[in-house]
Amino acid sequence: MEWIIGIGVCAVLVVIFTIVTYNKLVSLKNRFQNAFAQIDVQLTRRYDLIPNLVETAKAYMTHERETLEAVIAARNQASSGLRKAAADPGNPEAMKALAVAEQGLGGMLGRFMALSESYPQLQASENMKQLSEELSSTENRVAFARQAYNDAVMTYNVKREQFPANIVASQFRFTAAALLEIEDQAKRQVPKVSFS
Repeated sequence: MEWIIGIGVCAVLVVIFTIVTYNKLVSLKNRFQNAFAQIDVQLTRRYDLIPNLVETAKAYMTHERETLEAVIAARNQASSGLRKAAADPGNPEAMKALAVAEQGLGGMLGRFMALSESYPQLQASENMKQLSEELSSTENRVAFARQAYNDAVMTYNVKREQFPANIVASQFRFTAAALLEIEDQAKRQVPKVSFS
């Protein structure tokens, strides 16, 4: 009779553990999906600013049509990548596609900004100054939102990989979520110092 009670207690503990672990995984998954929603908000804001920036520059940069069109094309590709990633936050393919599109857009924006420095009248434009400031502010918000998302993904992934939670995770198909890693080659390069 005691062994029946012992088995019953063990069964109840397993059920309680499964419920608690399942709920924790759901909570962590919702947390990283919410964190991605913040990235979505900031990137959408960024994508909305870019056409205004290009329109402002068109009046001054009449000979740079190819660059302006390339910036808009990169913006459209990144926006498409964001829509796919927002449909399934954490999906490795969607996160990689978004990261690649964001790298391309970042490169084109860097080229655009460097080229715009050759146009003093454009740099003096109040509209250009305001848009550049808003874009810079948005870039900072994107970085913070991406960090929060990556932290939430890491917490979720660690929990789903830990034993014995990994048993519950595999039974209920909690798959690994992917980080959003956007490589900024300019930030990775070591600055050159010369004393000549």
